[in-house]
Amino acid sequence: MTQTVLIFSNSLPEDQKARLAERYDLADFSGYADPASAPGFDDALAKAQGAIGVYMPWSADLIERAARLKVLSSVSVGVDNYDVAALNARDIALGHTPDVLTDTTADTAMTLLLATARRVVELAEWVRAGQWTAPVGRDQFGVDVHHKRLGLVGMGRIGAAIARRAAFGFGMEVVYHNRSRKPDTEAEIGMRYVDFDTLLAESDFVCAVVPGTEDTEHMFNADAFERMSPDAIFINIARGSVVDENALVAALDAGGIRAAGLDVFQNEPVSPDHPLIGRNDVVALPHVGSATFDTRHDMARLAVDNLIAGLEGTPMPACYNAADIER
Repeated sequence: MTQTVLIFSNSLPEDQKARLAERYDLADFSGYADPASAPGFDDALAKAQGAIGVYMPWSADLIERAARLKVLSSVSVGVDNYDVAALNARDIALGHTPDVLTDTTADTAMTLLLATARRVVELAEWVRAGQWTAPVGRDQFGVDVHHKRLGLVGMGRIGAAIARRAAFGFGMEVVYHNRSRKPDTEAEIGMRYVDFDTLLAESDFVCAVVPGTEDTEHMFNADAFERMSPDAIFINIARGSVVDENALVAALDAGGIRAAGLDVFQNEPVSPDHPLIGRNDVVALPHVGSATFDTRHDMARLAVDNLIAGLEGTPMPACYNAADIER
């Protein structure tokens, strides 16, 4: 009997859907903003052996209703939307897409770093508004990036990719803090390990590259921002949960830090009346860390690879909970 695959978001290009259609019956709910409330979703969920997509939360209740589910494949590296404990209890494999977005996300970090330092968005709007009527003066000056100190909080694949760009491309001094030291990466890049407080106090740019977990929730709080230099620029490409946004607003208002570049927020999409939106000292992006045609296609292909492997009983290329389930 042909297995059924539930598609729950518009994240698969047609060539990747075609790969699945060759093997499985597809229950495609990618056209719905809220697939879980779409007609026929509950019936499809009950009979699906596989599911693939991104963004839609999978609670313990939803997982329980997926009585035949064997593999859940996310077109993302993060697994914040999935109740992993509930998946583990049912021995449901959770696929994700690490590695393929490393370089693209590191590019995004450098984009935010440069844009905030050189006030790119603010000054582009200044030109568009017809305010460039004379040579620029001190009121339009930014700050240099080259040869400044970058402090990276988190040193996984993305952190290391950012460090390489900063050190080798811009001659920056790189320091980092992580749960464990990375001596090989230190030697390769020439960076230093420091404690969290030292990193905050001595860095010209502080970049968050940690996963969103209970341990990292609001690690950038009022105390953290108070420890930073008033000339420091804060960059977050990690998860919105790692930042106390009220504390960040207060730090910016008080001149405690110079500026912030943010690709992620606590609640997304962010409201236009959010206090961090519309400020000249904040560059805000709509969570575009991996949003290029090439990278998103590679992510979709890996997600399909994960799903097919899991359903066919072969090792998945990237199974998030492989150590916790019995296959």
